Amino acid sequence: MQAVEWVVVGIILFFNFLAAGHALLYKRDPKGAWAWIVTCLLVPTLGPVLYFLLGINRVKTRAKKLKWYWPHWDTDIYPSTQKLAPAEKKVRDFEISPDFHQLAQLSEAISRRPLLQGNRVTPLYNGEQAYPEMLAAINRAQKSIYLVTFIFESNDTGQQFANALSKAVQRGVDVRVLVDGIGEYYSWPRIGKTLKDKGVPFVRFLPPRLYPPSPFINLRYHRKMLIVDSEFGFTGGMNLGDRHLVTKLNNRKRKQDVHFKFSGAVVNQMEEVFMEDWGFCTGDYSKSPRQKVARAHQGEAVCRTITVGPNQDLDKLRILLTGIVSQARKRILIMTPYFLPSQELIVALQTAALKGLEVSVVLPEKNNLPYVHWATRNMLWEILQSGVKVFYQPPPFAHSKLFVADDSYALIGSANMDPRSLRLNFELVVEVYEKRLAGKLARHIRSRIRESHETTLHEVDNRPLPVRTRDSFCWLFSPYL
Repeated sequence: MQAVEWVVVGIILFFNFLAAGHALLYKRDPKGAWAWIVTCLLVPTLGPVLYFLLGINRVKTRAKKLKWYWPHWDTDIYPSTQKLAPAEKKVRDFEISPDFHQLAQLSEAISRRPLLQGNRVTPLYNGEQAYPEMLAAINRAQKSIYLVTFIFESNDTGQQFANALSKAVQRGVDVRVLVDGIGEYYSWPRIGKTLKDKGVPFVRFLPPRLYPPSPFINLRYHRKMLIVDSEFGFTGGMNLGDRHLVTKLNNRKRKQDVHFKFSGAVVNQMEEVFMEDWGFCTGDYSKSPRQKVARAHQGEAVCRTITVGPNQDLDKLRILLTGIVSQARKRILIMTPYFLPSQELIVALQTAALKGLEVSVVLPEKNNLPYVHWATRNMLWEILQSGVKVFYQPPPFAHSKLFVADDSYALIGSANMDPRSLRLNFELVVEVYEKRLAGKLARHIRSRIRESHETTLHEVDNRPLPVRTRDSFCWLFSPYL
């Protein structure tokens, strides 16, 4: 073998062992670590490349850089909070069911954000309700508009938002738009060029690039927020585009979804999240507003914003969901488009059902990602055998992400119940302690259940062999679906 060939072989082996060593040191899950080590060592060149693109799951953000972000019970910013310790006393000062006091303490411990009372939360069903409210808020804006989303389509709906944002810039409003670097490619032509041509400040979150190559292609920005004049906030499961207009029957990609409009102190927390993300993408934290916004009483909801992501926020959602299930006393209602829960959450759901709680999971009958649907079918037996009920609701595709406990607590936002949301995506969820909203969402889920097909353990166990093989094969890749 010539010297050049030995050098090439040496370089390949070096990168194989370098990638395998990185997986050994930094992968927390033994199964995931073994899978990547074997891939890196047995698949020369391609293995390390795949690990570089898909296996590096941590980024560093500069959370807590500004005191305005993390006031830690600063009563000037959060007039509804007090500097109290221990946390149990703090929780008792809010109108929260005693059954959920420990859950409130748990979410405080993992989020490091206070509970905020006096909020109003309004559900907006599908784009037909959500988009007019969002556009009206943009058109009324006088000071600031902060918009972040995973997908910003360039179709009719996207153009309406682009035009409204452009007009806001022209009248002197501080407008900033952040879109995921991969999500922008879901629509062509990309919205970024349109926004820049219209003079709208626009940045991409971790955009893919060849040089220098990005090691974070698998870590996506899945949050959806609109904050207007520090007064109104919108978040939930909806991106921006025609796909969320369910009355357009000729649209094959139409999706059902629920978005939410917020007013009250919790909007401050949503703005904190935006400022951190904007600073991470631009490197510029100097434009963060320093004003302390007083909040009038808007409603009866007690809320808290929780960020989730493969950075300092890793594993928060997994811990929180497990805590919600263990804290419930009567029922748990889950609606999600993608259902590949962690083993800890599976055990929690099994335990709840075996204790006699009503545990219902509502999934879409026809999924826009069929391989996720197939992988889910392979694991359903684990919860069905314990008494958890699983329902498939008919089309159009249901993209809603709702988690309701005892008709008193709701967890809403952008996160799904799959490994991508649990460990790979940057997500934002808001917990709401209010019987009015939780009851309304519970009634919505039950209305969908009445129209759905309930799957059974017998049905899952009697899938044809080719179907079971396909489902099992997809399930093998569930950590990255």
